[in-house]
This record gives sequence, C-alpha cells and structure tokens, in this order.
Amino acid sequence: MRILIADDHPLFRDGLRSLLEAKGHEVVGEARNGHEAVDLARSLSPELVLMDVSMPELDGVGATRLISAELPNVRVVMLTASEHDETLFEAIKAGAQGYLLKNLEAEDFFSLLDRAAQGEPALTPNLARKLLQEFAKPAAEPKGASDPDALTVREREVLELMVEGVTSNRKLARRLNLSENTVKFHVRNILDKLRVHNRAEIVGYALRKKIVDRDEE
Repeated sequence: MRILIADDHPLFRDGLRSLLEAKGHEVVGEARNGHEAVDLARSLSPELVLMDVSMPELDGVGATRLISAELPNVRVVMLTASEHDETLFEAIKAGAQGYLLKNLEAEDFFSLLDRAAQGEPALTPNLARKLLQEFAKPAAEPKGASDPDALTVREREVLELMVEGVTSNRKLARRLNLSENTVKFHVRNILDKLRVHNRAEIVGYALRKKIVDRDEE
C-alpha cells in the first residue's frame, strides 16, 4: 500500500516509516503539517494518509476535510495520543476512514490498517462504541431556539395569531394594523430565531414548547 505520513515529530515519522516498510508498505512521502499533507496528497496520490491530529499551521482534522473533499479516493486514518471524544467525532465527520491511538500494539495497528485499505472503518472496539453512542443521541435543540425571550413583543403577537390559524400575510397585517412587508419581516425573524423552515413548523414548535399560552382562548 502506498502511504503518506503526516506528523510534526521527525522521530515518530522515522519510526513509523521503518515499521511500515518492514511490513512491505511503500511510504511515498512525509509531511510536517496539515498544509504539506494536503499538497503531498495532491501530488503523490497515496492510497492512504496516516494523519496526526495535532500539527502546526493546519491541524489534522482540517487537512482531512480538504483531502476528503478534493481527493475522495485517498483514505485518511487519524493517529493521535489523545482519547478526547470531541476530536474523534470531528475527525469522522471530516471524512476520516479511521482513528487510531499511538499506543496501539503493532499487530492491532496493521490489522486496522488492512481494514482501512478495504474501505472499512479503522476503529478499536472502544472508539467504535463511543462513536455509535454519539450518533445514537437525539439531535440537540439549536441554541436559543427554546428561549421565548428571543422573540420581541410584536413577534410574539404574530406567533400567537399564527397558532390561532391566522397565517397569511394579508390577514396578519389586517389583525395587527401593519403593512404586509412589515409582517413578512417579523415572520422571517421568527423563522430565524426558532431555527425552523416554514410557518407550519413555527406553529408546531410553538405548541410543543408551549411558547404560546392557549388557556385564554
């Protein structure tokens, strides 16, 4: 397998190169930072990039994102000394084929590299479990979306009428004694603040979150 190594520590690169070549792999290049990794991936077209997470100028996640977008046939496996969950999730989202800790035994390391070469995820069971648990979580509500105070008094009036069934700009303008353009402005603000896409979602969200009190109807 033709492999590019990206790591800012020369001794680690030397040791990894020797290990890979002893197993019959061809190391086609070495990068000291994320920018070099991207440039060398473009010029050398390796089958696999072994990418350190923490590097100067451009980190491994950023470099992986660029390589995955521009060179989809080049597989990237992250190498790191850190077990931080957040970095794992960001790396996989960026397009990494795998995420390996630098303290792996050589046998496990090469076994996972073989999986990456075959297009399978290269993850230890523990990291795979963390990844599955993260993706199984329900999506978090956008910041500010459940805060009624995000709406102005006028926007709340518009929202209350929409919940009552008054949804057209013309009818809303007539009820509030406003111009239709002003109503459109308020509706757009409500959509943005509640992070929803249309008027039906506005009403549904308001009812679910009890932003509008219907007891007085």
